[in-house]
Amino acid sequence: MTADARAEILDRIRAAFADRPAAVDVPRDYRRGSPAGVDAVELFGERVADYRASVQRVRAAELAATVAAAIERRGARRLVVPHGVPAEWLTAARIEPLADDPPLSKTDLDAADGVITGCAIAIADTGTIVLDAGPAQGRRALSLLPDYHLCIVEASRIVGGVPEALERLDARRPLTWISGPSATSDIELQRVEGVHGPRNLEVVIVEP
Repeated sequence: MTADARAEILDRIRAAFADRPAAVDVPRDYRRGSPAGVDAVELFGERVADYRASVQRVRAAELAATVAAAIERRGARRLVVPHGVPAEWLTAARIEPLADDPPLSKTDLDAADGVITGCAIAIADTGTIVLDAGPAQGRRALSLLPDYHLCIVEASRIVGGVPEALERLDARRPLTWISGPSATSDIELQRVEGVHGPRNLEVVIVEP
């Protein structure tokens, strides 16, 4: 493309946008919270279960035993443990923790029996877990390559809907939105799991 042709194209674009209206304020008064009478924690658990994930709701004092039992049922021994995972989550678990420091290779992550993480936010309306690479979450690959993801969701991190979640998230961080185990459909509409992430998602909701 010659300089003259480029200038002509840009002139046409400027002319096309010359009479566009001034910017207007877009109202952002989206509904916040869950519908009246609906418990956000309970709704989140129901929506996650709809996605074929395993869900448990426990008290904080029961967490260590619950985590150990989940790992034992899975038969997992080598578990990826991101930086910031509280030691008390794993006090009863018999595992070989795999720290991501120095960073684990893709081969190491794929060979691991699973990963345990926390989350940044969980959304009741959609049953979605959001990771932002913060403490107890690690980099994105940690929750995408292992075949089993055990996610600890504190009830205080559960919000009603997406607008509330966006208000509490930093868009500059690497956000991973998880709605159930990884699944897609092939050309014959047959469900295929584990293509874009773990085939097995287990969620433990922790209440004070």
